[in-house]
Amino acid sequence: MRRSSRRLSLLMAPALTALLVAVHPGTAHAADPTLMTNGFYTDPDSSARQWADANPGDGRAPAIRASIADVPTARWFGNWSGAVGTATRAYTGAAAAGGKLPILVAYNIPDRDICAGHSGGGAGSAAEYRAWISDFAGGIGNRPAVVVLEPDSLGHESCMTPAQVAERNALLSDAIARFNAKAPNTWVYLDAGNPAWLGADTMARLLATAGVAGAHGFSLNVSNYTTTAENTAYGNAVNAALRSTKGFTKPFVVDTSRNGNGSNGAWCNPAGRRIGTTTQWGGGAEMLLWIKVPGESDGNCGVGAGSSAGQFLPEVAYKMIYGY
Repeated sequence: MRRSSRRLSLLMAPALTALLVAVHPGTAHAADPTLMTNGFYTDPDSSARQWADANPGDGRAPAIRASIADVPTARWFGNWSGAVGTATRAYTGAAAAGGKLPILVAYNIPDRDICAGHSGGGAGSAAEYRAWISDFAGGIGNRPAVVVLEPDSLGHESCMTPAQVAERNALLSDAIARFNAKAPNTWVYLDAGNPAWLGADTMARLLATAGVAGAHGFSLNVSNYTTTAENTAYGNAVNAALRSTKGFTKPFVVDTSRNGNGSNGAWCNPAGRRIGTTTQWGGGAEMLLWIKVPGESDGNCGVGAGSSAGQFLPEVAYKMIYGY
């Protein structure tokens, strides 16, 4: 995980540092959390681990524990998290105590999941969200972390009024600024959907309008199933559009938690999916991350019929390990 020789050589070369300023505006001098840690943090209280701990006699438990619960995966924070600053402080504090890099997801934007509705909700107002995201960042403080900012938020702007879109873009830009100010050792990735949703040129425009220039990068395929190769090609195309229109590019990460068999065109609990490459550095993107916990439902649909979004379904998880 530590990549100090490569990164420090960049920081020690003035010409290359100047180039990084042009490529990643606003973040060239941000601290690198991977230099402060040694490997990724495994959530000790994930839904998969809770289920495995509670069901040791279940024949599926050993596979779910080894193949899902023991893999470093993001923890999601939203309006269910209580005092969010306390929650993020505790989570990043536990990771820092072990020298590991935690992955967090901020998922509380007003009108969350406005198009699909399965994960609807979010903060009740813009002011409430600003306070919430400020507390989220403040809870992390100086600890190293990776944050995926508001999955699906840009893709869902197609279901919003112009006034709602303007407010959302302002909130996302403000959130990035708050992380930069309050959590200087955090890399923030603004979510950019997936290759099957919006064209690369459109997504580049949406990212730029929402303030991606101030973020470390963008995230792809969160809670989706498209292959890593498809996402890498898409991320590169988004960057090509950003370069041609805005003069910069950004690193990107890909959620590989459920893309081992690729997509069958459905997004909500499709059958026959499989876990993908486990959390790691590189792999075609800056990082391949497990952002969605395999086995957690997308909502009352598909093989998760009768479940609610985020509910852990052990049979779905078990089948996803083997791809059937």
